[in-house]
Amino acid sequence: MPTEDVLPGLETELTALWRRARASVRDSARTLHPRLDPTVYPLLVLVLHAGSLRMSEAANRLSLDKSTLSRQVDAAVRLGLLERVVDSTDARARLLRLTPSGHTGLTALLTEQRDRWRASLAEWDREDVVRLTELLNKLGESGVS
Repeated sequence: MPTEDVLPGLETELTALWRRARASVRDSARTLHPRLDPTVYPLLVLVLHAGSLRMSEAANRLSLDKSTLSRQVDAAVRLGLLERVVDSTDARARLLRLTPSGHTGLTALLTEQRDRWRASLAEWDREDVVRLTELLNKLGESGVS
């Protein structure tokens, strides 16, 4: 158990990390499309990794209510980044899928992001990166928010 004397430093570092992450998401969203609301960006990344998924699954994975997700989907559809397609297993259901331009733009953006990470971590020992990943996962699993 951490001692009380280290918690303020941890809180400071986590707050700074959270602030930088929010700025990064905002910048990434605007790079992808100048009118893209940053709150929609995680949805697009989720759909990219999933290939396609039902709205209910996206809402569950992003911890969003259906009305919020619906507004985000509508915004991404209007910008030509996302589309709704009929689910071949249930004609009543719709799947979310990136449009070709959404897929191309987001893939390029994430590739550039990974290249920046590689450059930033080039001097790190591989074991340190693995350990950091493990610790971040452990922190996430602990429910700290």
